[in-house]
Amino acid sequence: MDFHHTYSARLATRLAFFAAGFAMGCCAPFFPFIKENVSADKSEFGLLLLCLGIGAIIAMPITGIISAKRGSKPMILLGGFVMALLIPVLVIVETQFILAIIIFLLGASLGTLDVAMNVHAVEVEKIEKRSLMSNFHAQFSIGGLAGAGLMTVFLFFETSLLSSSVIAASITFITMTLTVKRLLNVSTVKKTKFMLPKGVVILLAIFAAIIFLVEGAVVDWGALLIIDRELTAPKSAGIGYILFSIAMVVARLLGDEIVKAIGEFKVLIFGVVITILGILIIVLSNITIIALSGFMFIGLGVANLVPIFFSAAGRQTVMPPAIAIASVTTTGYAGILLGPVIIGYFAEITSLSIGFSILIPLVVLIVIFSRKISTN
Repeated sequence: MDFHHTYSARLATRLAFFAAGFAMGCCAPFFPFIKENVSADKSEFGLLLLCLGIGAIIAMPITGIISAKRGSKPMILLGGFVMALLIPVLVIVETQFILAIIIFLLGASLGTLDVAMNVHAVEVEKIEKRSLMSNFHAQFSIGGLAGAGLMTVFLFFETSLLSSSVIAASITFITMTLTVKRLLNVSTVKKTKFMLPKGVVILLAIFAAIIFLVEGAVVDWGALLIIDRELTAPKSAGIGYILFSIAMVVARLLGDEIVKAIGEFKVLIFGVVITILGILIIVLSNITIIALSGFMFIGLGVANLVPIFFSAAGRQTVMPPAIAIASVTTTGYAGILLGPVIIGYFAEITSLSIGFSILIPLVVLIVIFSRKISTN
């Protein structure tokens, strides 16, 4: 494959990751307004949001099977375009039942895009024979920040919810359109069916769940932990997630070069150590600026771990790569869904700081078994 085609395929992968992050980033500022539109209380809206994860988890294994048979391109396009079309629908729905269906479909489209674009990313890595996964995942993080930031600005200047959502959908749609002619047409196996994870894929799936759990903990509990520890005023408590996100983007943009320089094993070890250090700083330090820096350490630590897991899932030979990537992604999302519940339970019977600290022994598991996956 010539340079032009490999560059096009790489660009298409970056655009797909950006579109996925951008669409979800745009939705986040809409959720308080959507909650009001359907007159949902907190517990009802929590159940509605759960439909997002359920949709994703159902779609992911199916996407893995279809991507293995027919290639990732049709699934990337299906997931991306449907996700774009659903964004404006989210903000005009007025009943909880219909909203549950739309959120479920949004989750399914995100799950489809998530698996398919990672399968495509592995194919591009194989063609170029170098690590690219961290940069691809950086585009997702950049997209998320861009989407959330842009919609926050529109809403701040009192742009209508529908207008804002149409702009969000249009940018997502245009970004996906740019991938159409650039995506690879690759199918890996002729016949395949649903398979449970096996061999090294089980480890990769568990590790992905742990890291997604850490990311989910920062998103769902970070601001509450800051308030609980009286580190900032409640209105400034979102600073933890912002610092985490910025650190993650920077680390992912540099990640491929770091992996090339020191290897996956050392990146995993350093990543885990920095993550644990970040958690300890947040729960132990009483000095605001030091405690908040812990969120940056967590962002730097976890940033390149999931990209390494996806690359390893694409390289292993015990399962078709597309099915393996679907397994890792699905289990990872299960970590996002279960994580907040687990931490909430421990926080209720002890404290939120202790609840957050239970992440440490889980992350240590990655160090113990990391040699098994980094050499596969």
